Amino acid sequence: MKIAFIGLGVMGYPMAGHLQNAGHDVVVFNRTVTKAVAWVEQYGGKHASTPHLAALNADLVLMCVGNDDDVRSVVYGDAGLLSAMTANAILIDHTTTSALLAEELSAACAQANVQFLDAPVSGGQAGAENALLTIMTGGTASVYERALPVLNIMAKKVTLVGGVGAGQKCKMVNQLCIAGLVQGLAEGVNFAKNAGLDEHVLLDVLRNGAAQSWQLENRALTMAEGKFDFGFAVDWMRKDLAICFEEAERNGSLVPIAKLVDGFYHELQNNGEQRSDTSVLIKRLQK
Repeated sequence: MKIAFIGLGVMGYPMAGHLQNAGHDVVVFNRTVTKAVAWVEQYGGKHASTPHLAALNADLVLMCVGNDDDVRSVVYGDAGLLSAMTANAILIDHTTTSALLAEELSAACAQANVQFLDAPVSGGQAGAENALLTIMTGGTASVYERALPVLNIMAKKVTLVGGVGAGQKCKMVNQLCIAGLVQGLAEGVNFAKNAGLDEHVLLDVLRNGAAQSWQLENRALTMAEGKFDFGFAVDWMRKDLAICFEEAERNGSLVPIAKLVDGFYHELQNNGEQRSDTSVLIKRLQK
């Protein structure tokens, strides 16, 4: 298939690479052109100077950019990708955005006779690099089935959660859960260090009990070792939580723990940890 991939950040760069390696004809666009050039040098394929040029004659157009406004900036206008997409092509948004934006994009695509899926991802940088992402998808079943073979190339699990916007709402649940999990893990690891426990022995015990989780497996030891220069940045987590809080206001949900942890992340941002992995929460607890 001819595929356009818009956005080559820590997630998009390897995701697009997997598609090219699988034999698809991939054209990429990135605002920082040097990164697009580096991608072509590593994987092959082509890069374009605008989203519009990347999306010309594409069967699928995939996006993985920063926030709602970033999405709008690459979708709309004469240089935007939607103006180039052909009838019945599929636009897939892997960006974590508001559900309202997903509904907006779906309506805009319908006017252009283009299909749409919202498909945010979970699994972090390592999941993207190893094609082990979880992809939460919103849209119609027929469009989902058409896109599924391509989505499966990048993921270990792809699920149609519901209609347009359901993928984004599922990602919100994911982020709300993670906020509490990471704080709990930070408190546990800090307690273990203060108690003089061996973190390797501790991890081996906990992974076989009720505390087992992805965060435990992937962040307990790095937390203990004070390594935070990877993974999902505090800035992006706060962006995602803000989206969660807006949706919670709309549907009447109470999210007190997530709001508490968001405040902790705000403190860490003010202390220069904006780009640190979310597991940097442990720093607040250390004497």
